[in-house]
Amino acid sequence: MNWFPAPGKLNLFLRVLGRRADGYHLLQTVFRLIDRGDRVGVAVRGDGEVRRQEPLPGVAREEDLCVRAARLLKRRCGTSLGADLALEKNLPIGGGLGGGSSDAATTLIVLNRLWNAGLARGELQALALQLGADVPFFVSAKTRLAKALANF
Repeated sequence: MNWFPAPGKLNLFLRVLGRRADGYHLLQTVFRLIDRGDRVGVAVRGDGEVRRQEPLPGVAREEDLCVRAARLLKRRCGTSLGADLALEKNLPIGGGLGGGSSDAATTLIVLNRLWNAGLARGELQALALQLGADVPFFVSAKTRLAKALANF
């Protein structure tokens, strides 16, 4: 198994721009990567299975973002390969540092390379958006202005 960094993020500011009719708020923020983060372990499997090595405490199997990311990429690129996935969690779940989103983005980026899927960064970002609003940010890995929705 090889290990890959999945950096966290900070919101440098947060501005509420308005509220939609469905109750969601329109937000504007600037995301910046930080040095602290999780680590994603990946090993390619030849049998096509995508498996989590050990369950993530407090996260239901169907909500595991790394597994969801791997399966989404697998469907998109049609590979016969699979992957064993592991996670060294250093960022708190639900702590606002983007740990799960970064883990999913790292999984997409790494498996795109290891499976020789050949998807361009923009294609990975489109897949990433299906996993969560801030996952594409971690695929781009650049400080950037972002617009988002929130229900609070």
